[in-house]
Amino acid sequence: MESRKMSSGVGFFKMPLHYPRYTKKDYEGMAEWKLDRLLAEYGLPMHGDLAHKREFAMGAFLWPDTTVQDASSSLGDKKLK
Repeated sequence: MESRKMSSGVGFFKMPLHYPRYTKKDYEGMAEWKLDRLLAEYGLPMHGDLAHKREFAMGAFLWPDTTVQDASSSLGDKKLK
């Protein structure tokens, strides 16, 4: 049986075992080679300059902090009552 290999991550998304746990500050100071490696690990595009890659990585991997928003809105509700 002939063994076939796919090209190096082009055209599909790969989900690694662990989700990246970097903060916004981590991404802002991350070296370009490290961003390239992280994006490649997930099969994401690595096009553009360093600023674009950082913005893309933060958009892809950082979640908005809804806990703070939920807490402040519930405090506001309590003040109204």
